[in-house]
Amino acid sequence: MAKILACVNQKGGVGKTTTAVNLAAALHAKGKRVLLCDFDPQANATSGLGLEKGASAHTSYDVVIDGVSAELARVKTEYCDVIPSSAELSGAGVELVGVDRREYALRDALEPLREQYDYIFIDCPPSLELLTLNALCAADQILIPVQCEYFALEGLSDLMVTLRTVKRRLNPTLSIFGVLLTMYDGRTNFSAQVAEEVRRHFPGKVFAAAIPRNVRLSEAPSHGKPICAYDRLSRGAAAYDAVANEILAKETL
Repeated sequence: MAKILACVNQKGGVGKTTTAVNLAAALHAKGKRVLLCDFDPQANATSGLGLEKGASAHTSYDVVIDGVSAELARVKTEYCDVIPSSAELSGAGVELVGVDRREYALRDALEPLREQYDYIFIDCPPSLELLTLNALCAADQILIPVQCEYFALEGLSDLMVTLRTVKRRLNPTLSIFGVLLTMYDGRTNFSAQVAEEVRRHFPGKVFAAAIPRNVRLSEAPSHGKPICAYDRLSRGAAAYDAVANEILAKETL
């Protein structure tokens, strides 16, 4: 049965979508059955895996609002399976407000697919509203990308408050799977200091591998490819491969 991991951080520009796309592709390349659910209205995970935005017959919006089955919305790519997103999803939070069990719309939709995968990643929007709440209710655990920059931990206290609230009221088994350092620059003391601070705040939860600042990693989405397909010899590809290995090692403990 699939482990469902929500990639979440309400702060934008931290490498959340990059992480969701590249870990999904890296685990798929290692023989795992992987589904990526794009639950961000920006649909960058969708285009990052080579799918044209707005071109899919069904999207995650149709799944949670119109009751279209996740299996019908699923699209197979050479990198992993995808439930694409669209700009329509930006209004879904308002549309869900009056719906019964509105926090569980995504969980109920993904449940029939759990037996078909080893991992299901959910790429969340950069905010803490109803869409993200749906992802937290659907997930077994969360994966938090944190950029190695000034104010790296800014806003994470809000995420921790939301996590505790969801655990208490909606999803009692939800926990942190791991914290991933992104945009790491090993040439500077500052990145090392931020990494140390993050490890102090999340003891035992921070991945050993960190994702470096890497031009090839930034270029890959514009070509509709994960980094392992765009440039498998790049530092970015090596870093995400190392994180994927850590994930697999965790599962065998």
